[in-house]
Amino acid sequence: MSQRRDTDNLSRRSFLKAGGLLLGGSAMLGAAPGWMRTAAWAAGSDAPEKPEVKIGFIPLTDCASVVMAAELGFDKKYGLKITPTKEASWAGVRDKLVYGELDAAHVLYGLVYGVQLGVGGPQKDMSVLMSLNHNGQAITLANQLKDKGVTDGAGLKKLIESDKRDYTFAQTFPTGTHAMWLYYWLASQGIHPLKDVKSIVVPPPQMVANMRVGNMDGFCVGEPWNARAIADGIGFTVTTTQDIWVDHPEKVLGTTREFTEKYPNTTRAMLMAVLEAARYIDTAGNAAQVAKVIAGKAYVNAPEEVILGRFTGEYANGLGRQWKDPNHMKFFNDGRVTFPYLTDGMWFMTQHKRWGLLSTHPDYLAVARQVNRIDLYGEAAKALGVALPDSPLRSARLLDGVVWDGSNPAAYADGFAIKA
Repeated sequence: MSQRRDTDNLSRRSFLKAGGLLLGGSAMLGAAPGWMRTAAWAAGSDAPEKPEVKIGFIPLTDCASVVMAAELGFDKKYGLKITPTKEASWAGVRDKLVYGELDAAHVLYGLVYGVQLGVGGPQKDMSVLMSLNHNGQAITLANQLKDKGVTDGAGLKKLIESDKRDYTFAQTFPTGTHAMWLYYWLASQGIHPLKDVKSIVVPPPQMVANMRVGNMDGFCVGEPWNARAIADGIGFTVTTTQDIWVDHPEKVLGTTREFTEKYPNTTRAMLMAVLEAARYIDTAGNAAQVAKVIAGKAYVNAPEEVILGRFTGEYANGLGRQWKDPNHMKFFNDGRVTFPYLTDGMWFMTQHKRWGLLSTHPDYLAVARQVNRIDLYGEAAKALGVALPDSPLRSARLLDGVVWDGSNPAAYADGFAIKA
């Protein structure tokens, strides 16, 4: 099958070269890769046009870099005041971004692309400025399923096939990351996510409460709500999202194209502040302090110890297993997290097409080039001495063995046995 080919073969190299993306040379400060378009500005000389910005966030552990940019004063360093604003739902974040009530947001990667393509709401040209985190989400199943012998995907498939009742699974937004992880995992277990089970949308902070009263059999959400379900004795982790895709893209710092064009200096200052916060979070010894801050009522409003464990990779699945996960939530990882790879955005579009959210194939690479502002990110990263990759594309092998490398996104989207 073409999806399974080695990502280092000649066809991939030819694709990258044809697209002007096969790059070489050092990716360190002072030797910027060839893909980076530089703008004419002198570092430190351009004050933000809008000195105060509101950045929306949902109460999740991965809002940390936005929160800490304000809490630690990185924003002031660049002549900016960031006000993190707590939002109730991803639909609310979408609407406030589109209509300008928020300047930017901690937001689902797939939500940004849905808005760009007019899926699940009004169309608006959008910008992904940086990736906020990799990994750190999970799929939780209700303890009632454990009582019926379900501890893994195979057991879940067997139960669904043998039981006559409808099984309900929750995700957080139709085009979002959690919907795509949930659908991908269910399909990898031979369960059609749109035919064999019912899918509903529930805001992240309401997941645990809804499972407690029996409104769903499982959910996919960010931390700390999976760990909270275990702590409250109502659910168990059947898989983490890093087990689906190691170092997968997750939340982004998103805004509208209109904002970046109207306020270029503000955009750069905001990027630099959040980048500095991301680097601080991943610096050894800072995790406990960050967990304490974001645990507060103004932010995630969850017990500090529930946040800290999975924040640092100390996992328990609620079935008796405990482990140290090296692929826990990362915010910086020497710049590998924060770079907005074009292939990350392209992947979400392939899944939107796979599940019928898009009726036709978009020009995957062209849309990603428009949305993922690797030019703006490159300016901010270079100013901060943050390493840049040799290529704006990357590849990965997901849990079902299928390789994603961006070389033929239409074939990839159409190549799955289970799809809409």
